[in-house]
Amino acid sequence: MVKNILGTKLEDCCLELSTGYFRDGSCNTCEEDLGIHTVCAEMTKDFLAFSKKSGNDLSTPMEEFGFPGLKPKDRWCICLPRWIEALEAGVAPRILPRSTHESVLEHIPLEVLEKYAVQDS
Repeated sequence: MVKNILGTKLEDCCLELSTGYFRDGSCNTCEEDLGIHTVCAEMTKDFLAFSKKSGNDLSTPMEEFGFPGLKPKDRWCICLPRWIEALEAGVAPRILPRSTHESVLEHIPLEVLEKYAVQDS
C-alpha cells in the first residue's frame, strides 16, 4: 500500500485534471519521477506566479498536451523541490496531507507540513 505523510493510504489529489507523474490523479512516484511530483497542493495566485517566474508556467493552458492551465483553488501534484523553494520564498501553497506522498517526510518535517495543511482535507 502506498502511504501518505500521515501513514495511511495515499488518496487521490485531483482526478479532474489528471495530475501526478502517472497522470492518474495521485501524487504517487517512482524512480523515474525525476521531478518528484509528490506534494498535493492547492494552488494560489502567489504560488502560480512564483512557479511561472521560476520557469514552470502552470497557469497557461497548453491544449496540445490536454493541459487546461491551473487557477487558484485547483489541486495539483507539484514537485517537491519547487514546494521547498516556494516555502523559502514565503509563497508555499497549502497541501493535502492525505494526498501527499510519504517520501516527502524524508525532506520536510511533518511539523512544517502540518502548518500548511488544508483544513478540510
